[in-house]
Amino acid sequence: MSQTLAPRIALRLSSRSSLIASSKAIELPCRNLCAFHASTTLCGPKLRSFSKYPPLWKKAGKANKSHAKTDSSPPVGQTGEPTPTDEIYDMSELEASILKAIEKLTHDLAQLRSGGRLNPDIVESLKVQLGTAGQGKETVRLGDIAQVVPRGRVLNVICGDDAHIKHIMSAIAASPHSLTPLAPEQNNPLTIQVPLPPPTGDTRRDAIESAKKTSEKADAMVQRARQDHNKLIRKYELNREVRPDDIQKAKKRMEEVVKKGHDEVKRIADGAKRVLESQ
Repeated sequence: MSQTLAPRIALRLSSRSSLIASSKAIELPCRNLCAFHASTTLCGPKLRSFSKYPPLWKKAGKANKSHAKTDSSPPVGQTGEPTPTDEIYDMSELEASILKAIEKLTHDLAQLRSGGRLNPDIVESLKVQLGTAGQGKETVRLGDIAQVVPRGRVLNVICGDDAHIKHIMSAIAASPHSLTPLAPEQNNPLTIQVPLPPPTGDTRRDAIESAKKTSEKADAMVQRARQDHNKLIRKYELNREVRPDDIQKAKKRMEEVVKKGHDEVKRIADGAKRVLESQ
C-alpha cells in the first residue's frame, strides 16, 4: 500500500509545482503589460481629438481693419483714399472752423471795457515809440517792455527800464481809452499808476452793444463754415456719387454740429452781457 501511495503523492506534488510555475509565468507578462500601459498613459504624448471640419476664423477684411481699435485687432497696413461718403460724414473741418469762431469771440469779449474797468491786455497792446528822431525811432509793444497789473480801479504799469517811462506814459495818454497816467512815486520809481475813469451809462451801453456785434460776427463765422461743408455735400449729391440716404444723414449730422456751435456762441455772449451789465 505504501508503494502505491508514494507515486500518488509524488504525482500530486509535481502537478502542484507545475501549476505554480505556470501561474508565475503568466503573472509576469501581465505585470509588464500593465506597467507598459501605465507608462504610455502618464508619460507619453496626450491624445488629441481631431475634427473633420477646419476651425472657423473671422476674416480680417477691409471693414475689420478700418475698425481695429484694440491690440488684438489686425494692424492696418495701407489705408485707401477717403471716399465721397467718408468726406461728407467727416465734420472735422466744420468743427475746427466753429471752434476758431468761438475762440475769437471769447478773446474779443475779454477786450471790452465797461463800468470803469479796463482789460490789462488792451494797455499791453498799445504801441510805444522809443528813441528820438536823430537816433532813430523804434515802435514796440507796451507789453514787451512793461507789465500791467490791475489793482482795483487802478492799473499799475511796471516798467523794465526807467528810460522807457516817458515813452510809455505818452503812449497811454494818446490812447483812445481816456486814460491819464500818473508819474511814478519815489518809493516806486518804475511803476506808473493809471486811474480808471468812473463808470457811466454810455460806456456800459457801448460795451453791451459791442458784445452784441461781436456775437453776431461769431454766428456769421459759424454759418460760413456750414455753407462750406454744405457745398461739399451738394457737389457729391449733384454728381450722384453718394447714396441719397447718406446725403440726408450727413446733412442731419451737419445741422446738429452747427446748432451746437450757435448755442455755444449764445451762451458765451449772454454771460458776457450779464457781466457788463453788473459792472
